Amino acid sequence: MGALTGDDAAVWRLSDDRALVVTADFITPVVDDARDWGRVAAANAVSDVYAMGGTPLLALNLVCWNTEELSNDLLGDVLQGGHDIARECGFVIAGGHTVDDPEPKFGMAVIGEVHPDRMLTNTGLHAGQTLIITKPLGIGVITTALKQGALDSPEGTVALDAAVASMTRTNAAAAQIAVAAGATGATDVTGFGLLGHAGRMAQESEVDIEISVAAVPIIEMARALAVTGIVPGGTGRNLGWVMEWLDIEDDVDDIDVTLLADAQTSGGLVFGVDADKVPAVLGELATGGHTAAAIGTVVGAGCGRTHIIR
Repeated sequence: MGALTGDDAAVWRLSDDRALVVTADFITPVVDDARDWGRVAAANAVSDVYAMGGTPLLALNLVCWNTEELSNDLLGDVLQGGHDIARECGFVIAGGHTVDDPEPKFGMAVIGEVHPDRMLTNTGLHAGQTLIITKPLGIGVITTALKQGALDSPEGTVALDAAVASMTRTNAAAAQIAVAAGATGATDVTGFGLLGHAGRMAQESEVDIEISVAAVPIIEMARALAVTGIVPGGTGRNLGWVMEWLDIEDDVDDIDVTLLADAQTSGGLVFGVDADKVPAVLGELATGGHTAAAIGTVVGAGCGRTHIIR
């Protein structure tokens, strides 16, 4: 499987019952704590394997580091954060590569495996399915507010803690639940936001989807911050890219549409399941600590339009 359908990772079939899943991702710092940044970056990188329904096997660290201004001890904290996620997810970090760079970056190249018949792809949505999201939106707004010093309040601390907890939660359990429920279409919600990633999945599946803004979980305080204009540049670009594919009902606020396009780091999965599986799926996700919700439906064959309702 290559890049034509915009899937989250490359897949190389080895046999009838085994395929490799290969991906790479790295990010600049999104939080102040170095170990938390390492955890976020690793969870973000391995998410692409889970978005394909796979299991990670090993990873290589990808590091860009400003050796003149940043200490090796600080880098050690970042790498320890990555190790925390590897240990939690059961994969091995087998080395990596470091380059000198004025702007620090960290991530991983990850190799996993998946059974070809149980793979989650961008082409797998079916008419009548319910769309499930496994994490709240608003990460882009919260991390932008952190950079602007707008979280210096008790409410801001709570919002930041919620964002870090969300970004460092891996999609391992969510992927297992999706596959067990019979999902075939899934993606993770990252840089292109919910509208970008779900919309691409709808296009590749040749269906239209409907999303209810009232059903989408949002990190507390993110909407209030967005109202004041604290929105990352990537979110605005996302909205510009997807607008031609959107049908928006008159009673939907512009700010709600903006949040659906918010650029996420280490976001959750969005996948489709049959309606009768929804209560069990949401129950399992809630038991595992996920802030998950049924946010819409696959309305039928189409060209990938997204209908946004209140």
